[in-house]
Amino acid sequence: MCGIAGWFDKKVDFTEKESIIDAMSKTLARRGPDDSGVYVNSPVCLIHRRLAVIDVENGKQPMTKKHDGKVCTIAYNGELYNTSEIRNELISLGYKFDTKSDTEVVLSSYMEWGEKCVDKLNGIFAFAVYDTDKRTLFLARDRIGVKPLFFYECNDGFLFGSEIKTLLANPLVKPVVDEQGLMELFFMLPGRTLGQGIFKGIKEILPGECAVYDGERLMRKRYFTLKAREHTSDVNKSMTEVRELLTDAVERQLVSDVPLCCFLSGGLDSSIISYIASNYNKKHGLPDIDTYSVDYTDNAKYFQKSLFQPTPDSEFIDIMVNAISSNHHNVVIDNKDLFYALEKAVDARDIPAMADVDSSLLLFCKKIKEDFTVGLSGECADELFGGYPWYHNKDILFEECFPWARSLDIRRSVIKKGFLPKGEEYVKEKYLDTCKNTDTLSTDTKLDRRMREMFNLNFYWFMQNLLDRKDRTSMYNGLEVRVPFCDYRIAEYAYNLPWNIKALNGREKGIVREAFRGYLPDSIIDRKKSPYPKTHNPIYFKLCADRVKKILEDKNSPLSEILDKEGVQTIIDYPDKISSPWYGQLMKAPQILAYIIQLDYFLRKNNVSILI
Repeated sequence: MCGIAGWFDKKVDFTEKESIIDAMSKTLARRGPDDSGVYVNSPVCLIHRRLAVIDVENGKQPMTKKHDGKVCTIAYNGELYNTSEIRNELISLGYKFDTKSDTEVVLSSYMEWGEKCVDKLNGIFAFAVYDTDKRTLFLARDRIGVKPLFFYECNDGFLFGSEIKTLLANPLVKPVVDEQGLMELFFMLPGRTLGQGIFKGIKEILPGECAVYDGERLMRKRYFTLKAREHTSDVNKSMTEVRELLTDAVERQLVSDVPLCCFLSGGLDSSIISYIASNYNKKHGLPDIDTYSVDYTDNAKYFQKSLFQPTPDSEFIDIMVNAISSNHHNVVIDNKDLFYALEKAVDARDIPAMADVDSSLLLFCKKIKEDFTVGLSGECADELFGGYPWYHNKDILFEECFPWARSLDIRRSVIKKGFLPKGEEYVKEKYLDTCKNTDTLSTDTKLDRRMREMFNLNFYWFMQNLLDRKDRTSMYNGLEVRVPFCDYRIAEYAYNLPWNIKALNGREKGIVREAFRGYLPDSIIDRKKSPYPKTHNPIYFKLCADRVKKILEDKNSPLSEILDKEGVQTIIDYPDKISSPWYGQLMKAPQILAYIIQLDYFLRKNNVSILI
């Protein structure tokens, strides 16, 4: 994995812009700590920071290749999981390869098939190819959106980068947040609208989208969206197909020339991945797999059972560790460290987001990076296979709202009266647009159609937030995290699974559970879904409350003219009275206060100008 950036401008002499190019490159140093490179060939400059994973010696970028009179250069961030198949096909077409890297395979694919190369690729990626003959820049992002790719169009040129901060490092981009950005900050986040980069003018290439910039305009094209198709397999065959798809996806993602481990929470998803990885290692005579879990100091003492989090992870982790004989590491995070990492989490994600979950993942990944460069994680199974409570609660299912933020009252309560009066309308419009753009079959029942809508809502909103969170917090530490459930073949398959099969036996992720029954311990198969662990320690709440009080008292805070002090103070004084989370399942009083801390830091750090 890496960080990429670029600048296309026919009027710029890049030899006079070295300091700006260097500044853009430095913003990506944590994503690519192993190497750096710059390619300049007017009118384009490509920037690369490398985290070496495959062909460590020969995968230097930007990479230029010549074939049959054609010359192209690539800046690539990602991992390709069908490298050998594509390389063999290209060899049969006359291509020769100087490296074993997937970078050269992606570059050669573009040279052979042009923009249709993306149809061939199975992986997680964001890349840009400069075509010397055409003098055009081709950009693409993977189907699911695992790897980020932001851009900014200016009067005479075009900028792109793996992160928002990369664009802000160029003086052409101003740190301005307009009304739309404010709507995102106060009514949408952590679930950012696809394509919306918060800052005015900053956008992103969408998941499953490619684009061409010719020096004058950007031409964008979606090459992948979820399409409704009839599912013809019965329950037993579906179980086999799910098991085979997941096994193939995990095994493809175990390829690495550097140390690799698995995240293991004791939940169904991470247990499946760890089980497959362990079997793969045993089959190939490799050492036992290493697994990692996360917890917080004194969390057993303060754990609070709830509908969403009925059990702690620890007992189930032990069961899986014994079952697969993994070398297990339990990372225990100090609550004060968790609090002090809230600002670092904003540095990583460029925006305020999921508060202590972000800072926890940041610290967790930092610890893993001490011994490993690559990890496999179980994100996105819940979105694809109906794992969340809102899929199964009939009182919620047909509500016309985002199910993870059913009420906006808590958001409205923390801002001054009259501020962003159309906030609720903005959110409703985003919700309705997503439902409207859901592909269905004429034979779908009312429930089938709604489940497809719910799939899209989760796929293009909730899941994107989790993917962004995992990419930023891991890459901030120079750790590459792969997400096997995000194989696009699995997403397509799950989209078309009838609900009675997907929720087999009336359980969340029912088909996945039964597909691996007999392979994993029954206690893991039958465990109720539990989210990423959060701290229950009152120390954390007190730290957040004290900091927010200081923000409320600070007349120089950029939030001083925005926050409703009385509304925020109510959260501090009566934390247990919050009935509906800010976002998701567990983002309540401590996390809302932490979000305010992150928001204040975000505005100060970037010296944001608010335009409304």
